[in-house]
Amino acid sequence: MWTPPSADHASLGAAHGSVALPPAGPSAGARLRRFMAFAGPGYLVATGYMDPGNWATALAGGSRFGAALLFVAVLSSLMAIVLQALSARLAFATGRDLAQVCRDALPKLFAMLFWLIMEAAIVATDLAEVIGTAIGLELLLGIPMGVGVLLTAFDAFLVLAFMRFGFRKLEAFVVSLLILIAACFAVELVLSRPDIGEAARGLIPTRALFTDQQMLYIALGILGATVMPHNLYLHSGAVLTRAVGTSLEERRGAIRFAVLDSSIALMFALLVNASILLLAAAAFHAHGHIEVAELQDAYNLIAPLLGSALAAKLFAVALIACGLNSTLTATLAGQIVMEGFVRLRLNPVARRLLTRSIAIVPAIIVIYLGGESSTNNLLIASQVMLSLALPFAVTPLVILTASRKWMGELKAPWLTSAAAYAIAAAIIALNLKLIFDAATGAG
Repeated sequence: MWTPPSADHASLGAAHGSVALPPAGPSAGARLRRFMAFAGPGYLVATGYMDPGNWATALAGGSRFGAALLFVAVLSSLMAIVLQALSARLAFATGRDLAQVCRDALPKLFAMLFWLIMEAAIVATDLAEVIGTAIGLELLLGIPMGVGVLLTAFDAFLVLAFMRFGFRKLEAFVVSLLILIAACFAVELVLSRPDIGEAARGLIPTRALFTDQQMLYIALGILGATVMPHNLYLHSGAVLTRAVGTSLEERRGAIRFAVLDSSIALMFALLVNASILLLAAAAFHAHGHIEVAELQDAYNLIAPLLGSALAAKLFAVALIACGLNSTLTATLAGQIVMEGFVRLRLNPVARRLLTRSIAIVPAIIVIYLGGESSTNNLLIASQVMLSLALPFAVTPLVILTASRKWMGELKAPWLTSAAAYAIAAAIIALNLKLIFDAATGAG
């Protein structure tokens, strides 16, 4: 149940409760102003749903099967909306983030295990960002991938700058890059002229999903890569930057606004992911290119197939923007996880340099030994690592938010908890299958 956090243990330190809220009121204007003050954390979370791993699965699905897997992208986003809503609910019900509550709820040995697994997940996320950003720099500016990987280490200074300007400035920067990404894909969709009828049919589940092994495998990949484990921890800490009162009604209202914020942001992320899939369907599948899965291949094919060099450049710009956005959110997630589980605080830049260095080493080794073409395998490996870590975020979140002991009057409604348990079971089962397939070479 809710307990006021001490200044030493508040989630995200000085950023905790730093965003002032306008007074609540019955008028539509007052509600809108209050919602706008809550808007932001959901968009931080949305960046995790547009990382290079998601790009790879969407490109593979769209190029091979057209728009047939659009339904899977929609379903996976709806699952994510439910889980992120529970993350915000936990934060306002307890006054702490998910890592802090896990530290208190779990035996010490288990808490340490969860912490180590989540740190590995954040490194895996960082690895995908390193590769994606380096590919984007190579495609747009011709910078060799090995050099691009090393250049990504300097994003630590970007983190430092925004930490000094304040949390709202950081959120504004993330939203600006999300708008840039969406604009890039909007232009590409116009250039590719997707089949609207095919897109509409893609919203309906197809029987082939259960008879075509390759389609099922890619569908599992889309589902498995959607919910990022660190995002559940990130959201629970980011919403606590709002200066919400301690009364039950104030916290209940905060939950409503935070859930609305994250739901809108994740629908925005869905539009971007759906755009990637539809772009692949229109640009590649429709022209007989059904084996496009690597980001470099997609870039090289877009211009000749769409008849515009602009489309390829926008693809690279969007990829770099995704990398920059993920840089900021992964740093915040790492801070929340480390401080919450072990109460160890590091300077954000030092923390960023540490995790980025760990991610850079395997990327450089793979590029040196296997060449740039081998980076796609490393990208897939990072998604498998995230799959392994997923149960250690989803399971405690679903169990804790269903508990009156930890949530008090703000425990999740039984119907929401039932849906969350079903979603958690499905996601874990699908991710376990992906891990099994990756280990055995199936699919």
